[in-house]
Amino acid sequence: MKDILVLFYSRHGTTAQLARFIAQGIDSVPGAQARVRTVPGVSTVCESSAPEIPDSGPPYAELRDLEECVGLALGSPTRFGNMAAALKYFLDGSTPQWLSGALAGKPACVFTSSGSLHGGQESTLLSMMIPLLHHGMLLLGLPYTESGLMSTRTGGSPYGATHFAQTGGTISDDERQLAVALGARLAQTALKLAH
Repeated sequence: MKDILVLFYSRHGTTAQLARFIAQGIDSVPGAQARVRTVPGVSTVCESSAPEIPDSGPPYAELRDLEECVGLALGSPTRFGNMAAALKYFLDGSTPQWLSGALAGKPACVFTSSGSLHGGQESTLLSMMIPLLHHGMLLLGLPYTESGLMSTRTGGSPYGATHFAQTGGTISDDERQLAVALGARLAQTALKLAH
């Protein structure tokens, strides 16, 4: 089995829901399995620190997770059209992997959730792509052969899976289908490249 990292930060739970659906898509591909990890929040108080193990949910990511996995799905809520600081903080610590080229040639995809329909979902997806490009990763999106992309009422983008959180926090059927499809596409690509 080849591990594919689903790495995310979630403040209110909807990005975590998307991560679970992406992991479901990865696990649906024979020979692939999702390794779901999160990152701790950051604080403006320098003395504040998160516990070593989260109270609930997946464990915190370690840089070795990036190296050990054959692909990466990266997710963050939208923060003013950008990725959340907690995820950026983790990625900023990946200089050793950049220097060694540990991620070069591995496939990656991105996903996000926002509280408003025009709250910067696509710019957030693009902001997450930039460090992945610097690492030499191969970026995957969602093709328009996925029928859920044609819906205008919910999330979804050719850049990655998205969720419009003002719909009550519930992932719509289209959003779920797109997240599962993105996870499966990532797993299929990672397995082909690993051979």
